[in-house]
Amino acid sequence: MRHRVAHRKLGRLSEHRIALLRSQAAALIRHERIETTLAKAKELRPFVERLITVAKRSQNGEKTSAQKLFARRLVLRDLSDRRVVAKLFDTIAPRYEDRPGGYTRILKLGFRRGDGADVAQLELVGSEYNPQATTTTTSAPKRGVGGRLRAAARRLRGEAKGPAAKTSAKTGTETTTEDSEQAAPQTPPDVADQPADKPKRSRKKKKE
Repeated sequence: MRHRVAHRKLGRLSEHRIALLRSQAAALIRHERIETTLAKAKELRPFVERLITVAKRSQNGEKTSAQKLFARRLVLRDLSDRRVVAKLFDTIAPRYEDRPGGYTRILKLGFRRGDGADVAQLELVGSEYNPQATTTTTSAPKRGVGGRLRAAARRLRGEAKGPAAKTSAKTGTETTTEDSEQAAPQTPPDVADQPADKPKRSRKKKKE
């Protein structure tokens, strides 16, 4: 029986488990929400909240510059990315200045396909989804298999994408429809309107 055993092993050695928690903590602070298994989320929650508490205590005005520097160095032991540490101290820690703990939230998402593991979303409190902050991007219409095959065949033949431009396979020069109309020989209108002369048939006289 696992009496007085506090943490989960997560199927990893101590070094690998600590590296996993540090990597996920950096991702959580960077994106403010991550999706992982429920066991990892429960194990990551106290790890991240301890870092936020250290950063929040350094925001006190009574702390000296040496104490603030020491708090940053404590966080840098677990988070190697300095940009993540700067976001933690400048953005996230002032957000929880009046909050006595409970900086994260776990939301169960269901089961993972394949092994059926419990999947959860771990997010920072106060970073709720804002639909007005996202910008709508219009993507190009998807082409079917036939359209992709025709486009690949045109690329192999060396043809241009535009409908008016045509590339000759031998010379590699592009000719437009205007150039082709100018290059075509023009016949005068008088000659074009006259009907073509029919060839005369020679009739032989019948002998009596």
